[in-house]
Order: sequence, then C-alpha cells, then structure tokens
Amino acid sequence: MATRTDYKTCLANLGLFYSAAVWGSTFFIVKRSLASIDPVILVGYRFTLAALVLGGFLILRKKPLFAHFRKGILLGLFLWLLYVPQTIGLGITTASNSGFITGMFVAFVPIFSFVIFHRAPPLTGIISALVSLSGLWFLTRGLQTVNCGDLLTIVAAMAYAIHILFTDRIVKNGVDPYILSFQQFLFVGFASLIVGFIFKLPFTPASIDVIWVIFFLALFPTLSAFVIQLVAQKFTSPIRVSLIFAFEPVFAGLFAWTLGGEPFAPHRAVGGLLVFLALVISGLFSRKLLVGRVLHGVKPDEKRDKDFRFF
Repeated sequence: MATRTDYKTCLANLGLFYSAAVWGSTFFIVKRSLASIDPVILVGYRFTLAALVLGGFLILRKKPLFAHFRKGILLGLFLWLLYVPQTIGLGITTASNSGFITGMFVAFVPIFSFVIFHRAPPLTGIISALVSLSGLWFLTRGLQTVNCGDLLTIVAAMAYAIHILFTDRIVKNGVDPYILSFQQFLFVGFASLIVGFIFKLPFTPASIDVIWVIFFLALFPTLSAFVIQLVAQKFTSPIRVSLIFAFEPVFAGLFAWTLGGEPFAPHRAVGGLLVFLALVISGLFSRKLLVGRVLHGVKPDEKRDKDFRFF
C-alpha cells in the first residue's frame, strides 16, 4: 500500500524531470545568446534577477533571508563553479562536447559520495551510472575534439556532482530549501557581477533581445527549476537525482527535433533509450533487493532505503 512518503517521492522525481526538461530546452538559447553578451555577465544577471524575485516572495512570507547563511554560501559556491565555467566553455567548445562532458557528473556523483562522505553507492547505482554515460555518449557522439572549453566544462561537471551531494546533506537536515535557493542565487549573481567589474567585462548586451532571454532564464531554468531541485532532494537520493538529470540532453534533443526543426538523429534516440534504461535498472533492481529484504524478515529502514525507490 502506498504511503504518504511514496507520494512525496513520486512528486519529487516528477519535479526533477521538469527541471531536466527546462534545462534541456534552454541549451541552444544560451549558446545563441553568447554572441550578444559576456557569459559571466549573463550568469550574473540571470541569478541576481532570480534572487530578487525569490527574495521578495520570502520577505512577503516573513522568512529570515539569511538563516543558515554559510550553508547557502557553500551551495552557491559550487553552483557558481558549475555555471560560470560551463557557460564560458560553451562559447569555446562544441555543443555536443559540452553536453557530454557536463553529463559526466553522473559518474562523479558516486565517486564524490564515497570520497567526501565515505558513503559507498549501491552496485545498481554504479551500473546505472555507466549505462547512463554510454547513453550520453550516443546522444552527443562523445568528444569530437579537446580544447580549453572542454577542460572548463569538466570543472563544471565536478561542481555539479558536489552541488547535488551537499544539497542532499543540507536539505535533509531540515534547512528551508526556499531560503537556501535565495542564498545560492544571490551568491552566484553577485560573485559573477563582481568578477565582471574586476575584469572590466562589458555589462551592456549587444542586442536588446538578450534582455528577454535573461528574464526567461532567470524565471524558469533558474528560479523554478532549482527551487524544485532543492525541495525534491528532501525525498530522493543523490544517485537518483543524477540519473534523472542525465535526461537533460535527452530533452535537448527532443526540443531540437520538435521546436528547433532539426532532422531526427537515430544515434540520439539510442542514447535516450540507454539513459532511460539506466533509470529503470536503478529502480527495478533496487526494488527487487528491497522486496527480498522484506521477505527475509529484514525491517525496512527509511534512511537506508532512500536509494531503493523508483516512482
């Protein structure tokens, strides 16, 4: 019989799929906008605007904006190390290279989980990560060339994984995810603008159309998607989060075929199926293990069995 926790886990996973879909839909938008605005300034504007909107909402709700501020700064630091290198790298390397390398965070999550928190991932998690990586290779056709943009994107992928892991640890300790979101947005936005001021980067966009792009990026892939991520991570495991977020390039391909008018690519379809298979392996095999425990009289443990839920 389904419990209230099961429903929350289901909603959390659906919310994470929404975040992956939104991020996937905006990949080509960011790539195009870099012709009209500096990447660091773009990151600064979108996150500052997201912080102002969310901050206003929290003030109306009379929430303490700077409670647990050090935790928010920590998440903000890794989010900054994700977005600034990734956005700069996207202007240097190819979109396929950026998509594949960013997707490598799927492999970094179990590695850093063990290195930082000394938590060994389940075998199914490791298998799922490898299957997901093979799917990402098919989706993007792997690395075509290697340049400094690729190296920057590797930094972004590692920061992505660490951000997921620290988010898991912090939100499950009862810290308000809305306040954390505001704090990390504020840090990323201000840090980017300060870097822009120090290095005398151009703050004025070359095209007025970029302003609408900034508003869109701030409200949807930044504000809504990251708030949902922080709320959802209270009810699911970091490995499950990484496997769902691996669907970002899958959604990017779907939007490219439908809205972007690109021709259907069979290799991307194969890659998408492999990414989906990784999620199924993670859920079904782990569910079988959990059922086996119950049949053998092992009492379910809520904390231990977080990694053994699908939908």
